[in-house]
Amino acid sequence: MVCASGACRLALGHPWSTSSGRLRPPFWAPPGGETTLISVTDAQLDAWLAAFLFPLARILGLVAAAPVFNNAAMPIRVRLVVGLAITLAVAPALPAFPTVAPASWAGLAILAQQSLIGIALGFTLRLVFAGIDLAGELIGLQMGLGFAVFYDPQNATQLPIVAELVGLLALLIFLALNGHLMTLALLTESFTVLPVGATPLSAAGGETLLRWSASIFSIGVLLALPLISALLIANIALGVLTKVAPQLNLFAVGFPVTLMAGFAMLALTMPYFAPTMERLFEQGYEAVSAVMHAASAGR
Repeated sequence: MVCASGACRLALGHPWSTSSGRLRPPFWAPPGGETTLISVTDAQLDAWLAAFLFPLARILGLVAAAPVFNNAAMPIRVRLVVGLAITLAVAPALPAFPTVAPASWAGLAILAQQSLIGIALGFTLRLVFAGIDLAGELIGLQMGLGFAVFYDPQNATQLPIVAELVGLLALLIFLALNGHLMTLALLTESFTVLPVGATPLSAAGGETLLRWSASIFSIGVLLALPLISALLIANIALGVLTKVAPQLNLFAVGFPVTLMAGFAMLALTMPYFAPTMERLFEQGYEAVSAVMHAASAGR
């Protein structure tokens, strides 16, 4: 292959030459002995690479941070294959990209920006699950099961058993509602709201993300509030009972009572768990859309 003046052409090799030194056309050459040369310019190569690498950077950022996709049980190679498959499926429908070479400094800056956008979108949705985990920790603490911890491979930390149960239920409901597909739909929409380019993002997007981060505590407290209220009433009743009968062993009676009351409240509130999760996921998607539109201000 010989490259000159920004173009690459296929050169004919020795197997096609005759004894007189002239080139012999191959068996697939058209009549007359003329061959068609394939010419690819540097601009075309840069355009092809940009059309694939720029969306791939944003999609891999989302896969690294969004729920379900960032599960530690999913190997890194599988995540990479998922990102490549999503890119191949989404890239033909995306708007035109700027003619910037991915290997240039400007192209590297765009790649970093796209990765940051994908991570921000996935992290915004991840905050909903963080609030749900906080609710499970509060419930387990009030039930007296704070010491019963379970290793969570997804977060690489130890969580109470109740928090792990609530987190798994939320994840199953998320999949049942096709939340992963809605995440991909928001990702595709982000290329329209936040098109690929060298224009810097607005600081309003970061402010919106920080305000949404404060919702972790409100989500956790509101989800755990029914059980916290019921267990508080049970503890008050035990305190009154201890005053009435001082000979009663509070540690022998109190722990089974709070444990049974906690599981009873969990069973009673379970039918209302799915609709609550659905509303929380809708709020999460609205927050993702708000972050995208705030970051696109001025672009």
